[in-house]
Amino acid sequence: MAAPLPRYAVFGNPIAHSKSPQIHQQFALQEQVRIEYERILAEPGGFAAAAERFFTEGGLGANVTVPFKTDAYDWVSEYSERAEAAGAVNTIIPLGGGRFRGDNTDGVGLVNDITEAQEVALKNRRILILGAGGAVRGVVPVLLQQQPADITIANRTEAKARELAERFGVRSAPLDGLPANRFDIIINGTSGGLGGEIPAVTPEVFGICELAYDMVYGAAAQAFLDYARHSGAKKTADGLGMLVGQAAFSYRLWRGFSPDIKPVIRYMKEAV
Repeated sequence: MAAPLPRYAVFGNPIAHSKSPQIHQQFALQEQVRIEYERILAEPGGFAAAAERFFTEGGLGANVTVPFKTDAYDWVSEYSERAEAAGAVNTIIPLGGGRFRGDNTDGVGLVNDITEAQEVALKNRRILILGAGGAVRGVVPVLLQQQPADITIANRTEAKARELAERFGVRSAPLDGLPANRFDIIINGTSGGLGGEIPAVTPEVFGICELAYDMVYGAAAQAFLDYARHSGAKKTADGLGMLVGQAAFSYRLWRGFSPDIKPVIRYMKEAV
């Protein structure tokens, strides 16, 4: 009887839309191995039980998406500096003996996509981040490691932006009070695009923007990217490369193999 395939999964709710299985199968092709990677729908409040079941049955690694990243943070035995700074876990690595390490690869995925796939430097750039939720919290620590000139967080609820900015030692600003012609890179970390909304910023904010980037991908990113382009942003990109990049880092943490993200981004653009 053939040995069972190495088994991985992504937990979320909803989860049927997740592209993670296709992405990780592309990484396995690069490594020239066969793996099993599944989507697991966990019920609200049921993440811990679902994760325990998966790993008890032989799971070798898991990704975690909304709304369970903080549940995963509370569940693991230890975590990386990235996960600790973000207060959220999107990757779980079993250590043996019933212990698990949590990591957060979102920031690594974003930075790798911007600097490698988009070929835009982050060092000494002035970065504006729109939104102050969990997605933003996960990427700010890694963006800071790139030594930007400064980072400004702006959010519809200004107090939330201020709280996050104070946590990381960066700036905050109200959405309707952003200066024109100041930001080199503008990252949309709000979830409004899922409902066709765009953040309420004036066109002038994009005046010298070298790259406008939306952390979501596909149709959900289109309204923001169109607005940025029409407002003067020189280049725009959605978050598909970030999705592939964070997945690649997860794969490396599990298997010690570093996938090349560029061909997988191309493959996924065709698939999406």
